[in-house]
Amino acid sequence: MTTDATLTDIGMAPKGEGRVLLIACGALAREILAIKATSALDHLDLQCLPAILHNHPDRIVPAVREAVATYRDSYEQLFVVYADCGTGGQLQAACAEMGVEMVAGPHCYSFFEGNETFAARDEMTAFYLTDFLVRQFEAFVWKPLGLDRHPDLRDMYFGNYEKLVYQAQTDDRALTEQAEICAERLGLAFERRFTGYGDLTPALKALS
Repeated sequence: MTTDATLTDIGMAPKGEGRVLLIACGALAREILAIKATSALDHLDLQCLPAILHNHPDRIVPAVREAVATYRDSYEQLFVVYADCGTGGQLQAACAEMGVEMVAGPHCYSFFEGNETFAARDEMTAFYLTDFLVRQFEAFVWKPLGLDRHPDLRDMYFGNYEKLVYQAQTDDRALTEQAEICAERLGLAFERRFTGYGDLTPALKALS
């Protein structure tokens, strides 16, 4: 398995096997591979774009366009495993233009919990972490916000949040403890929700 650090900065190349290529965020690699293995979805191949694009939504659409252009002729079908992810509808428009389907939802926090369930909660003061983001908290939250150099900025960034919600894809006690530490560092209350893979599983199983 490619390391989290590599998935963050570089991504992961496809193996060149299978009929359907998933073009996905590197933050979803472990989850996708787990679904693929447990559901015997051998017809799916996986390419991951760098997960750090999560912090730069304006770069997601060009990166997806490039991947589609690169691999369109090598597979029977391409499927984009990104939600809107802060692109303001631009990713959905680009996928429609290219004739490529994508997973439904505004972001991965929504489809992990289930889009309908997440929308019904209507949480405006929750900060979310997934398994991957707990493991990569320094790279995605602490350092990009400059909190490693200026911890006094914490309340400016997180003063309007009330709690950190850890959406657990797996039952991992060490990760839960790590997520609790993240909440403490941000000065937020902590809540753990076991989501598993949510709407991602049926979305991938539907690909024939």
